[in-house]
Amino acid sequence: MAETYRTVAGEGECRVEVNGSTFLGFAGPARSVADAEAFVASVNDAYPDARHVVPAYRVPEDEGDADGLLREWCSDDGEPSGSSGDPALNVLVQRDLRNVVAAVVRYKNGPNLGVGGLARSYSRAVADAVDDAGVVEERPHERFTATVDYDDSGTVRGILESVGVEFDAAYEARVTFEVRVPVADADGLRDRLRSATGGRVELS
Repeated sequence: MAETYRTVAGEGECRVEVNGSTFLGFAGPARSVADAEAFVASVNDAYPDARHVVPAYRVPEDEGDADGLLREWCSDDGEPSGSSGDPALNVLVQRDLRNVVAAVVRYKNGPNLGVGGLARSYSRAVADAVDDAGVVEERPHERFTATVDYDDSGTVRGILESVGVEFDAAYEARVTFEVRVPVADADGLRDRLRSATGGRVELS
């Protein structure tokens, strides 16, 4: 995939009023299908009385997938076919965004908007939510684990902190570091960990 990709900077939201119907748009970052589905579930939980909650997302099939394969998914959630999910997803596609999820809540209090009116309203809600979140360029990342004995754990932690990557450490019988690193830097970091520990680090 490209060295960088476009995604949202954080979470964003908006409110759109159209002929008595209210559309609440939400957008946020998601690194995996699980992240995206959790975001949509949180919106559903927050608006249990909503008539419709239309989701759309473009995320990696797997969070650790470094080859850029995307899962694109949307749902009309009871709206007329093609009136909501596809227009919502199309905003993400047209803006070339990935690792992103959107959900639009609809409350209907006015006349029917028709397929065209719904499509325009859902598109606008997603677009406005994305605008509120802001768009940035990110580098693709991958994850790996580094497991060492306690004697080498300080060395590994020091290297990870010095290069500024994200990691979590679990101190059990041995120490396991869950590392998230830009794909372009991953091989170099693994080589550095092997060298610093005399090859004692276990990488997976």
